[in-house]
Amino acid sequence: SGAASNFAANYKEWKEGVEYADCLNTSRSAKDFFFPQTENLFELKMTGKYIEVIDTRNEHEDFVIFGVRACDVQSFAVLDNVYLKQQPVDTYYKNRREHATIIAMACAKPAQTCFCQNIGIDAANPGSKDGAVDARAWKKDGNYYFEAVSEKGKALLAKVAASGSGLAEDSSAEKAVEEAKAAIKAEVAKLPIKMPDNAIFDEKNLKTVFNAKVWGELSETCLACGTCTFVCPTCQCYDIRDFDTGSGIRRFRCWDSCMYSDFTKMSAGQPRLTQLERFRQRFMHKLVYYPSYYNGMSGCVGCGRCLAKCPISMNIVKVAKALSAELENKEGN
Repeated sequence: SGAASNFAANYKEWKEGVEYADCLNTSRSAKDFFFPQTENLFELKMTGKYIEVIDTRNEHEDFVIFGVRACDVQSFAVLDNVYLKQQPVDTYYKNRREHATIIAMACAKPAQTCFCQNIGIDAANPGSKDGAVDARAWKKDGNYYFEAVSEKGKALLAKVAASGSGLAEDSSAEKAVEEAKAAIKAEVAKLPIKMPDNAIFDEKNLKTVFNAKVWGELSETCLACGTCTFVCPTCQCYDIRDFDTGSGIRRFRCWDSCMYSDFTKMSAGQPRLTQLERFRQRFMHKLVYYPSYYNGMSGCVGCGRCLAKCPISMNIVKVAKALSAELENKEGN
């Protein structure tokens, strides 16, 4: 569940008596539960001239994530496409994903940097876009209202109700939930961030977007710090490294960033030599490449973390607007 307040909230293990923090979205996304920042893959033990491969994987125990906002729920659908719906399936991700029960929380207090509605995500009804959720919750007048979405969600809510927790059928629930949804939609409508029409990033415009002159201007100010990639709930790139334990090798993977000069560096060199190329790759992937691979699904979920965290105020909205303006100007001429 969420802890702390404002935009500094993060997930913490639930303990008896700890209150759920009714605050804005978490600083770090829920992606961490399925794709942690560092993760051991296996070990190699060397004995003389022999090498033993040790599988260090363990079956993950069942766990519940409570309070996931609509944007992060949608990020699970984005990651599932990459790690579960392509071959080979990522067994490390799958192990965690299958053991999780996700309870989404309708977002009653969106931040001013949020723009999930521009991506077609309903903050009032999380998981309604691509269904990567097991149950939904709404808070109204100090009460929580739950709706099961999957069989896992039904089983969990039935178990909670049977435990004497006070969770029970309520004839007034439907009215309360509809009122909560209406209040959320009204708040979302006031948000200032507006993304341009994503039709301009259609695959048919790929070359035009790729060759846009504004990439040079936008990339010049980027620090290549990688902050945007690490707070992003849909970034999925990683590096694989070996650590010498003294008696063998521990192979692990860790998050990587396409903004770094050594990203995907090989013996033949770096495929993207300039800051412009690396900057362009990140935003082309979110806006053009990913949607073209997955039936128009956006690679961005509008969580606003890159807007809030970038030290120079560069973000996907600014990039999309600049590209849109250049392309529309070309069409006008």
